[in-house]
Amino acid sequence: MDFTFTEEQGAAAEAARGVFAGVAPDAVPSPALTTGAVAEGFDRELWARLAEADLLSLLLDEAHGGSGLDAIALCLVLRESAQVLARVPLLEHSAAAAAVQTYGGPELAGRLLARAGRGELVLTVAAHGRSGHDPAELAVGARRDGSAWVLDGVQTAVPWAYDADLVVVPAHVEGTAAERTVLALVPRERDGVVLAEQVSTSGERLAELRLTSVRIDADEVVEADGAWEWLHALLATGTCALALGLGERVLRMTAEYTGKREQFGFPIATFQAVAVQAADRYIDLRAMEATLWQAAWRIASGAPGALPAAGDVAVAKIWAAEGVRRVVQTAQHLHGGFGADTDSPLHRYHAWAKHLELALGPAAAYEERLGDLLAAHPLG
Repeated sequence: MDFTFTEEQGAAAEAARGVFAGVAPDAVPSPALTTGAVAEGFDRELWARLAEADLLSLLLDEAHGGSGLDAIALCLVLRESAQVLARVPLLEHSAAAAAVQTYGGPELAGRLLARAGRGELVLTVAAHGRSGHDPAELAVGARRDGSAWVLDGVQTAVPWAYDADLVVVPAHVEGTAAERTVLALVPRERDGVVLAEQVSTSGERLAELRLTSVRIDADEVVEADGAWEWLHALLATGTCALALGLGERVLRMTAEYTGKREQFGFPIATFQAVAVQAADRYIDLRAMEATLWQAAWRIASGAPGALPAAGDVAVAKIWAAEGVRRVVQTAQHLHGGFGADTDSPLHRYHAWAKHLELALGPAAAYEERLGDLLAAHPLG
């Protein structure tokens, strides 16, 4: 087996490193010192640079101005973005565009994707549901009304909702015997759409999305079977890539600090108790990495396995949620009081890590999903 990345995937990661090289994690006020959101919108200047580097169109086909790459390439770029806490909707935007390309009709793709790849049209996804634990598609109901669809329901913690032009909303179809989910592309300014501000632990502005008899034309709805499951898997895997990148940066920060900080005339990194804790967190990161690439490969290749790809995604999300939490907690412990000092960037990484731990649901939600999958697909 060849576990190396392709030349194209490596080039995407290299381009990302160049774009993110000048990004300062403390470019906005500290969430610890701000009662509301740290900023009204995302980093538009960085967004433009990502577009210029063709990193917003990684997953799009050449026909739509894209690079035709896969989920692995996207995760490599997301890993780099998390190291500097990049404030852009790169994951949600890329995943939504890829879902439209894969499952939407040619008319919808032609209308949206080229503009999305250039960054002119911003997409996000309402994937959290009401609590993050229950299936997000059950939070909104969709019913037919002539040739249109009507949506009612509430989605919480929608990222970048105030900045996006379109919010992709999963909704269960009412009035049918079989369970079925559609993806509605809801314009932010549509009648019946109300946003209520929420604030993440990272200090970023989220939104509770309230839909009351919102009418959506049929050509704004993706009805293909499997679209939501595929989109959710890509979002969850991308969240794992963000957690990995953040965790790697935090462990490097910790190594640098403990290598300089002295007690009793020696760097504290030479103390066995410090070294053992750092080694445990390194193991966490390697497990996060291995499970991430397994999940991304299943999505990219469509290869069969003992379990559906959702099983690999669940394993990756469990490791990412618990691993990134352990990494930042150990980093805080080994930094002592400096880790909580708002003049130090570590407290920002801790806040972002907590957001990523709970994004799209906590580890417990994915443990339940994995259990259901194992019950439905017994191994051996």
